[in-house]
Amino acid sequence: MKDLLLAKDKIILALDVSPQEARELIRRLGDRVGWFKVGLQLFTAAGPAIVEEVKKTGAKVFLDLKLHDIPNTIQQAVRSSCALGADMLTIHLCGGSEMCRAAVAGRAESSTLLLGVTVLTSQNDQTLAEVGTKANVAEQVLLLATLAKATGITGLVASPLEIRPLRERFGCHFTVVTPGVRSTGEDRGDQKRVMTPAEALKAGSDYLVIGRSITAAADPIAALNGIEAELEAGDRESVIGDQYSVIGEQSEHRWSSQNIGNTSGSEHR
Repeated sequence: MKDLLLAKDKIILALDVSPQEARELIRRLGDRVGWFKVGLQLFTAAGPAIVEEVKKTGAKVFLDLKLHDIPNTIQQAVRSSCALGADMLTIHLCGGSEMCRAAVAGRAESSTLLLGVTVLTSQNDQTLAEVGTKANVAEQVLLLATLAKATGITGLVASPLEIRPLRERFGCHFTVVTPGVRSTGEDRGDQKRVMTPAEALKAGSDYLVIGRSITAAADPIAALNGIEAELEAGDRESVIGDQYSVIGEQSEHRWSSQNIGNTSGSEHR
């Protein structure tokens, strides 16, 4: 039996809906989805208790709060989030090295995976320039990933378009979670940097955050079936059998020999 994650385990269903809708989606899809994302919309409406509700179903929680504040506040917020049972938690890397180190300190011995948000998928070079960032998106993502590595952050949130550059630069050092995933022909909405689910996994993503494609569908189960079929239609070794696992270790040699050639400077996770 292959020691690789199945499609179910690679999809994080984003519950960016009302508490009532979230509970219904969990009820209907809980046996089909291994991860649920609790973001700002749901967290501020339902409170921390929603994390416990999801955990009681046996699913894992991606707590996507994108924390960004002074270091002491971040340290305490991360500690509280870990105590809730979050399996993944996001912080904004643009908060700087001191804030990132405070987040790592707040996580302490918890098993929660800290994910550093690089550049939001709704942003592009123009929106970065509007806030004084001189680098383009690709440059900024690599800059922030370098900061993440230096401060002990081992996970990243990055758009599909930045996955390959990240793998080429850092190998398997980071777990990469990818929003901005849209099925072929689907409306992009407010997302500017997107790929299909199969393309994102083939590029080297560990997890796909998928929301409106499923939650806004007339039939969420049929939508999920379609996405799973799309994944299964690709090369099973490079898509469903993608060699990057989140917590488990994979060798850099396997990545470099099968995907990007003999890349220098890559590291083992």
